[in-house]
Amino acid sequence: MHNRSDQFAKSLLRDGLSLVSAAETEVEVLAATQKIDVYSVPDPAREAERARMGLLGDLSTEPSLFEPFHGTPSLRRVRRCLRKQLTWHHELERRARAAAGAIAPDEDADAPPQPAVDFPALVVISPGRPEMVLDAYRCEPAQAGVYHAVPGLVMRVVVLAELPRTRGTLLLRLLGTGRLLREALADLALLPEDAWEKSIAKPLLVHFRLGSQEPNDEEDEVSAEIRAWFEEYEQKLRAEARREGRREGLNEGRAEEAARAVLTALRVRGIAVPDAARERILAEKDPERLERWLERAITAASLAEVLDEPS
Repeated sequence: MHNRSDQFAKSLLRDGLSLVSAAETEVEVLAATQKIDVYSVPDPAREAERARMGLLGDLSTEPSLFEPFHGTPSLRRVRRCLRKQLTWHHELERRARAAAGAIAPDEDADAPPQPAVDFPALVVISPGRPEMVLDAYRCEPAQAGVYHAVPGLVMRVVVLAELPRTRGTLLLRLLGTGRLLREALADLALLPEDAWEKSIAKPLLVHFRLGSQEPNDEEDEVSAEIRAWFEEYEQKLRAEARREGRREGLNEGRAEEAARAVLTALRVRGIAVPDAARERILAEKDPERLERWLERAITAASLAEVLDEPS
C-alpha cells in the first residue's frame, strides 16, 4: 500500500505539472544513489494554464524538485532531499558548461564566466506538520499550509493537513490519507466531468486503486460515485480486451486465408510443396510477406522463387 501511494503521488504530481511544465519522475542524481521524485521545469508559454492550477501552479513557477512523503518526514529525511537539491544543481551546472564548451571553474582561473543556472527549489510535501524540520530551517508561513525556509535554501514545506479545503488545493490534498483523502475525493467527485482535475486524477486513482476502499459514512453518494469510477474503468478494460481479441482473431484469419491462397497458387502451377515449406507458409503472420509470396507464386517456376528473400 505504501509503495502504491508513493507511485500515485509521483504520478499525480508529474501529470498535473505536465500541463504547464516539462515534468519527469525519478530523475537520477549523478554522483549519488538518489532519485528526485518529480522534477518540473516551467513552460513560459503556458502561464495562462498555470494560473488556473491553484497552489500546485504557484509552487511550479521555477525549476523545482517535488518530494511527497506518505508520512510526516523527519529532519534526517528532509536532509536527504536537500542533498539531492544541491547535487542536482551541481549536475545542471556541469551540463550547462558542457553545452557551452566552457571550462570547469577550478581548471582555469582566467576562464570566462560560467553559464548561469537557476538554483532549483525544493518542495517538500508532508501530510502532517514536521515540527523539527520547520524549526531547524527557520521556516516561516507564506500562506495557509505552506512554509518557506530561510532564503538560501529555496525550500518550501507544504503541510497537507493545514491546507484550506478549496479547489485550488485539491490536487495536493489528494496526496493525503484518511480523512484528508476522503474529503479530497468528495470534492473531486463534485466537480464537473470536464474539470481538469478529474482528467488528471481519476485515471491515476483507478490505476492505483486508491480511494475505492476509503470508508465515508458522511458522504455515501460520493462514495458510490467513486466506486462507479472503478467499475467504469474495469468495464472499459474488459471492452478493450474483447476488441483486441477480435482484432487479433481477424488478423489471424486473414493471414491463414492468405497462406492458403499461396498454397493454392503453387498447386495450380504444379509446384511441389514439402511439409516443412507448407508449415512455414501456414505459420507466417506477416501480411506483406504473404502478399509478396502470392504474387510470386502466380508466375514462379519453383518454390525457391517464391520463398527465398533477396539478400
